[in-house]
Amino acid sequence: MTVKDAAPYIGASEYKLREMVREKLVPAYRIGSKIMFRKTTLDQWIEQQEAQNSAGK
Repeated sequence: MTVKDAAPYIGASEYKLREMVREKLVPAYRIGSKIMFRKTTLDQWIEQQEAQNSAGK
């Protein structure tokens, strides 16, 4: 998935997603200068975020 595909998938703007990648907050990989995501990895990341948020309550 590209940034354009992944941003709406996780509910973020493209700018915010790029910022999160720079800060290493979301898993991504690069092909040249292009930022790419695997859907399965994003799904796992979302599950981890949900678990952390639930545990913090």
